[in-house]
Amino acid sequence: MDRRVVITGVGLITPLGIGVNDTWYALCAGKSGISHITRFDTSGYLTQIAGEVKDFHPEDFLPKKEAQRTERFISYAVAATRMALEDSGYKINSSNDEKIGVLTGCGLGGLATLEENFKIMEKKGPRRVSPFFIPMIIGNMAPGVVSIHFGAKGPNASVATACAAGAHAIGDAFKLVKTGKADAMITGGMEAVITGTCIAGFNAMKALSTRNDEPEKASRPFDKDRDGFVVGEGCGILILESLESAIERGAHIYAEMVGYGMSGDGFHMTSPPPDGSGASRCMQAAIDDAGITADQIDYVNAHGTSTPINDLYETRALKTVFKDHAKKVAISSTKSMTGHLLGGSGGIETVFTALTIEHGIIPPTINLDNPGEECDLDYVPHVARKAKVNVAMTNSFGFGGTNASLVLRRYLN
Repeated sequence: MDRRVVITGVGLITPLGIGVNDTWYALCAGKSGISHITRFDTSGYLTQIAGEVKDFHPEDFLPKKEAQRTERFISYAVAATRMALEDSGYKINSSNDEKIGVLTGCGLGGLATLEENFKIMEKKGPRRVSPFFIPMIIGNMAPGVVSIHFGAKGPNASVATACAAGAHAIGDAFKLVKTGKADAMITGGMEAVITGTCIAGFNAMKALSTRNDEPEKASRPFDKDRDGFVVGEGCGILILESLESAIERGAHIYAEMVGYGMSGDGFHMTSPPPDGSGASRCMQAAIDDAGITADQIDYVNAHGTSTPINDLYETRALKTVFKDHAKKVAISSTKSMTGHLLGGSGGIETVFTALTIEHGIIPPTINLDNPGEECDLDYVPHVARKAKVNVAMTNSFGFGGTNASLVLRRYLN
């Protein structure tokens, strides 16, 4: 028999702050985490802005020597996991460690380490490449190192489905707990690729905003003057466990996870179909999995990247799924404040969705001054909104036409 699955702990590392409280406060205040890039010299780049994580010190979460040889995205994973486990009060020990797993999503892994070691090899030869090079770049090292640090010996895997990776990981983890393959899962998404090759590559695709003179206004989902997305970095981790376990422990429950949908566009490497059919099938699959109807959803945390195509096509998909309810459901894109964390976006945005249900506050879509063509839904512009949210959905769509949607519900006995 399938089990009910609840969220009992959350952890965040974002461009808006280190930790859940700082990030959530800034998010609800409509603050932007976008600024000029400090990681490398951006002269010559079309885009010179990003959502960097500020004031993060890996040695606060890892032994100093280990911190020096741990890639940034892995450090984010360990840090956010520590926060989430402390928040949940879940204790991993020899009596339960084989039934607690780690499943996370990451799009590009250790790109900064790849760049660095390539330069070393070119200048000093292959024998000077770091012995930690390979372990530092592969995406699955995030759940691997988390497992090592916290002793979780259950299912362990990494998802690499581009910008849908974090949401797919959470959905897969949800199913593992639901079906009894695991009693609890550490899950979410992370990314740290604010590097020269990443920015240059996305610039070559004409995917990024070039509003360098106004970084805080560059990410503007659904606005007619949107000119591309802004790369962000960070990590969002959740503790999923069975309802029975949570009740037995007396754990605080943020929300219940009830639905997971996925689909493929089968259309184009980087562009979704104009009718948004892949996204609409994905959302409908999540709604069906949750055993609800579309008009029961109060809030959607949209993929909302701030690109001309995504925002229009996602809006069309929302109208297809929600029909008359599309004008009534509250929708917002928190990427307007954090930027787009690529594989990490589903992690932080699922945490945001759970916090929306928990606190009864819908984060805004900032910089939405003039809605774009056909973007005529309720995107909660500029200012956060107090509202009781019983059921919410979060969307993540990735290159290759891979889509994920999750449905969360207020926990009811």
